[in-house]
Amino acid sequence: MAAAREAREHAIAPYSGFRVGAAIETADGTIVGGCNIENSTYGLTMCAERVALLKALSDGHRAFVRIVVVAETAAPTPPCGPCRQLLWEYCGDIPVVMANLNAITATLPLAELFPLPFDRRLL
Repeated sequence: MAAAREAREHAIAPYSGFRVGAAIETADGTIVGGCNIENSTYGLTMCAERVALLKALSDGHRAFVRIVVVAETAAPTPPCGPCRQLLWEYCGDIPVVMANLNAITATLPLAELFPLPFDRRLL
């Protein structure tokens, strides 16, 4: 959670003001953080979860044990649809820990957040 909170501090969110941090833990215990980076077109905005995942993948990590998402909200802030798709593809059914700046607000398996995913089994 500390790594996700720290990553959130680097968020670039001039349009929404909604700053998010994420940290993904690899099978060897490496923690890779990421933050959301907005773009004026919104469609090119990158979510914190995707930034963390893509950084980890680009560093050669291929096995993951969990991801933590931190936002300044009272309710849990789950990954969006595209983030869920990429997390499922590269991480499988990992725990998704959602937290605010003070505490964990929910922990759910990705399969519960993303039922009936499209993946290689359907190709």
